[in-house]
Amino acid sequence: MNAPGIQELIIFSDLDGTLLDHRTYSHAPAAPALERLRELQVPLILASSKTAAEIIPLRRELGFAHCEAIVENGSGILEGGDADNATEDKYPLIRQALDRLPATLREQYQGFADWSTEQVSERTGLSLADAGNARKRRFSEPGLWLGNERDKAIFVETLTAMGLTAQQGGRFLTLSFGGNKAERMVEIAARYATPGKTPFVVALGDASNDLAMIEQADLGVIIPNPAHDGIPQCPGETTGRIIRADAAGPAGWNQVIMSLLDRAEKNRS
Repeated sequence: MNAPGIQELIIFSDLDGTLLDHRTYSHAPAAPALERLRELQVPLILASSKTAAEIIPLRRELGFAHCEAIVENGSGILEGGDADNATEDKYPLIRQALDRLPATLREQYQGFADWSTEQVSERTGLSLADAGNARKRRFSEPGLWLGNERDKAIFVETLTAMGLTAQQGGRFLTLSFGGNKAERMVEIAARYATPGKTPFVVALGDASNDLAMIEQADLGVIIPNPAHDGIPQCPGETTGRIIRADAAGPAGWNQVIMSLLDRAEKNRS
């Protein structure tokens, strides 16, 4: 695949297990690539299951507060800036749908609202402050399925009949009223298109809930994550439209982005 020029590049990236280390949540190994993206003014759009309250300080810390972000697994968009500017709040409707389930199904699913901030911290490894922000939800409910696969299928089917969708990520089963990272990526990328300039979209992720985004991008990047089974072989890998990083987490992220920027700078127009 021919490398794009710098002006066309736009990067969409998952966080946990991709730009952030699965265990420590550190992005330190990706610091060189992040610095180059800032210097070259390449947009970095964070695409995560995290809430706006979690993403706002992290996006500012990374130096991309001006860029949009995809929040809560694609069920919402956070605009650039330092404020939570979302106007919708579908979270109470999700909780009401859960409570309408038969007790035998409901008791096998535990979401963030079923846990205290301390329990969210224990189950995610987040600090208490970050766990508190993770519970400030508007669009989706992540949680753990505690039962068997047969009951899980019934659980998902029953919620689907209520208009909800369920996406299994690397850690949690997340419920929402639709929208995914791929759909939001297309929506945001269209904002960067101008006459004579078509964005070249790069998407990086490590889990099944990133797959649609990776497959939709001009270049998809699979980041290995030893903490789970990861993403199986994809058709795009045979053509080079989808590649795999050699290293896990932010180290692999850094290698791929640095290589891509090296090639893109050679094509600078």
